[in-house]
This record gives sequence, structure tokens and C-alpha cells, in this order.
Amino acid sequence: MSVSAQTTDTQDRLEPATRRDPNRLLPADPELRAIARDLMAAVEHAPIISPHGHVPAGSLARDEPFADPTELLVSSDHYLTRLLHAEGVDLATLGVGGVDVDPREAWRTVARHWHAFAGTATGYWMAEALAGVFGIDLELSATTADEIYDRIAANLRTDEYRPRALFNRFGIDVLATTDDPLDDLADHRALQADGFRVLPTFRPDRYLDPGDARFADSVDALLGSTTEAASFSGYLRALQARRAHFVDAGAVSTDHGVLEPTTLDLDPHEAETLFQRVLRGGTADDARRFRAHMLLQMARMSVDDGLVMTLHPGVFRNHSSDTLLRHGADTGHDIPVPVSFVEGLRPLLERYGLASGFHLVLFTIDETTYSREIAPLAGFYPSVFIGSPWWFLDAPDAIARFRSAVTETAGFYRGSGFVDDTRAFLSIPARHDTARRADAAFLARLVVEGRLTPSRAEAIAVDLVDSIPRRAFKL
Repeated sequence: MSVSAQTTDTQDRLEPATRRDPNRLLPADPELRAIARDLMAAVEHAPIISPHGHVPAGSLARDEPFADPTELLVSSDHYLTRLLHAEGVDLATLGVGGVDVDPREAWRTVARHWHAFAGTATGYWMAEALAGVFGIDLELSATTADEIYDRIAANLRTDEYRPRALFNRFGIDVLATTDDPLDDLADHRALQADGFRVLPTFRPDRYLDPGDARFADSVDALLGSTTEAASFSGYLRALQARRAHFVDAGAVSTDHGVLEPTTLDLDPHEAETLFQRVLRGGTADDARRFRAHMLLQMARMSVDDGLVMTLHPGVFRNHSSDTLLRHGADTGHDIPVPVSFVEGLRPLLERYGLASGFHLVLFTIDETTYSREIAPLAGFYPSVFIGSPWWFLDAPDAIARFRSAVTETAGFYRGSGFVDDTRAFLSIPARHDTARRADAAFLARLVVEGRLTPSRAEAIAVDLVDSIPRRAFKL
């Protein structure tokens, strides 16, 4: 070990981390900081509304203790494992994809590579979770790895660290999950019966995308859940029936992860012919046209049943075929690509953009579209809402860029409110706190520049974490 590495490890062990500075993420300028701190005080302890995420309902319904620190904080967090993979760490050694590993050794592996997370949102969230949830103020390193692991493990053996206790401690008012259309949603019903507002979200991608290897089998299973024939109209009725099942279980939204936000309006005969073709295989162009038409059909169904339609485009999913084969999907190798909304969504908006009660929330990880396309669309269509910074963009600097890009065109009230979009349950409070601090910093600047009064800025800060997400997601 080098002298510098030894020095760093010693300092990590002896000096508390500074992540819990009450002014963290607030502006350095004293005047701005004072205003931002006041704004943050108005929302810091407000309930968390999480209308889009991926925490499994089953873990909350069963309320079983978390197994160990690695399973809880590492194996399922693709934000974290992807960068470790880039550093040369085999994902299998981290337990990704359900591989059986020694959890302590996997934790040590993370600690040895923790320097790679300096300056990243992932590093910040982990430090926030360690300090805010477990009261651990040591910097993670090879030297401190075992002590931190043991302290977390000891906490996880107590009732105070079971999933439901943490749900209440985090102040979560609403938590939405992401669920397969054929899920019976028994876990959600059980949680709701016990007073936890955990809502399912209808995620039909594999039933709508002929490019998915599971498409034909998924359609068979969907039709098999009903008495519908294998026709396009029967397929649509089956989807509507499953949506009704979700609505009955408290769902407020649907989630669509697509490569491109393209929509297509076909007459019934064209749609039937295309449906039969893609069931038999079809061409790449057939698949693209079918996906585009089904997005329009999903919008039609949202007009009918009131579910908010959220669109998450611009991701080349499972970019590494070898990683997909070895570890499965959602293991860190989904990569952003450029997208365009204005032309692609026009057929959908021509049909339903002015429909009463229709809500379409547009997310992006292509920042160039914020001011050019998404904010102008949301600044005209009453149905369109601006999705919050998502995935690679849900970090402090990216949130600041987002606010600057969309506010002058669409204001604050055409947004969705923050979504954490996470599988990492313990990172939820850290992510929402990050968004609140970033927004407080942005609002403080507008106050100093004379563009907002302090009272108006405080009202907006409160609305951003309460009435704005409630309105966008019909909560």
C-alpha cells in the first residue's frame, strides 16, 4: 500500500465523515445559503411522496429482516454495481443476479474501491444512508469496512430496522412500486389493509414490445388470463382488464420504458394485420410500428380509466449481451441515447393531448430535450407534465440544470415532483433530501435576483414536495 493510501485510510478511520453537514448541497455564497437554509427548513421533514420506484412490495408485505448489508445496500443497486464493474469488479462477486456470495467479502470489495465514487451521486447517497439511517459517520474504506459492516448488521437484527419500521421512520406517505400486469397484487392489498399506502404501477413493456424475446409467450399468458381470442381487439380488452385490476388495487399510473417516444395511429384493420404479423415474428420495422401504435393505445386507455401515463424513453437496455446472459436485466448496462419528443408524440397528442383528465408525464435522460421540447410541450398541452430528473440526471448539479432549463418556459407547476426511481430502499430519504436541497438552492437564487419574493419561494418549495406530485399523479 502506498504512503498516500495509508494516510487516507488512517484519516478515514479517525475523522468523522462530513456528509451530514446541515448546509450540504446548499450554495456556498452566504446570502444565498441563508435563504436556501430557510427554504429547506420548510420542507426538510415533509412526508415523502414517491410516485415512481422499484422497491418490491413483497419485502414490505413480509416485513422480514434484511439479510445483510450487502444484500440491502449493494447487490440490488445497479447505480453502485455498474461503476464497480467499470473498475474491473466481477458482478458475480457482488451478488448481482442472485449469485450466492460471502456478503462480508463483497462489502470489503466495495470498500476497497470506494474512491471511485468520490463526487458521484451514488457515493453521496451511500454516505447519507450510512449517516442518516444507521448513524455511522465514518468514511467507507478498506480500513473501516468491517466495523461499518458489523454496525449495520447489528442494526438489521433489531425490529427498528425491519422494512415497515423504516417505511414509517422515513416518513413515506405514498410509495409506488413497478409491477407486471399479471401480478395478483396480493402484497399491495395486504399492505394497504395494514395502513401502508403502497400502490402498484402497471408496467406492460414485455406485453407490448415484439422486440422482447418474451413477447409471444407474454401475450399468450395475457390472453390465457381471460377468455379473449388471439385477435388484436381481444388483446386490447385483455390489457384493459388487467389495468382495471390495477386500478382496483389502488394504482394511479402506468410506466412505459421505450427506446424512442414514437407513436402511430393505425386503423383497426391495419392494427389487426400488424398484430398477427408480430405474433409470428415479423420484421424490425413491424416491431417498431407496433410499439408506436401501442403507446397510442395506452394513452387511449389512460383517457378511459384515468391512470397517469409515464414515459421513460431514451435507454438502450441491456447493452452488454454477455452481462445480460450472466446476470440478467437491470444490472447496470442500460445506456442513454438521444431522443426526440415533438414529432414522435404528435399522433398521440393530436388524439388525446387535449382530453380532459389525461396526464402524460415525460421523463428523459437526454438533457438537450428539456428546454427544446419537453418544457414547450408542457407549457401548452394541459395533459403533459415534465418528469423530474431521472436516472443518470437525478444528481444535484443535474437537478440545477433541469430547473434552469424548464422553469422559464413552463414554470414550477407543470412538473411531476421528484421521483426517486430506486430499488435501493434505504436511499429513498437521501434522494428526496437531495432534490429538496437542490430546489432550495435554485429558489434562493431567484429570491436574491428579485425574481421571487421569499414568501412565494417558500410556497413553491412546499408545493414541489406535496401538491405538485399529488396533482401530476392524481394522488
